[in-house]
Amino acid sequence: MNKVILIGNLTRDPEPRTTPSGVSVCTFTIAVNRRFKNQAGERVTDYFNIVTWRQLADMCGKYLSKGRKVCVAGELQPRSYDAKDGTKRTVIEVSADEVEFLTPRDSQGGAESLSQGSALGSELEGFSDIDDDELPF
Repeated sequence: MNKVILIGNLTRDPEPRTTPSGVSVCTFTIAVNRRFKNQAGERVTDYFNIVTWRQLADMCGKYLSKGRKVCVAGELQPRSYDAKDGTKRTVIEVSADEVEFLTPRDSQGGAESLSQGSALGSELEGFSDIDDDELPF
């Protein structure tokens, strides 16, 4: 199973763009503090590169900014590339399929949750509420 869940703050504004085939992609980096301090008494921070696609990428590019707190759920994906100096480099990114905005949009707003294939504020189509008495188990 390849599943990762991270909570952290954006280190810079997200970078939305479009692939040559027209698919939206948005990348950003989050800083995640470890729960414990090191031997010097300092809190250690880890940095993770996040990649979102399609509608989720559009929403992240539109609503996120540096310093905002998010919860990201997705999977780890290694990627290799050739650096300018000719060496082969490998990076591990989080391919996010869910992003929950934890910093309120305004002083009255609450947290918002987004997942791949859903749009902010949209209803789930094809589903209806049922009572517990209607369940067969």
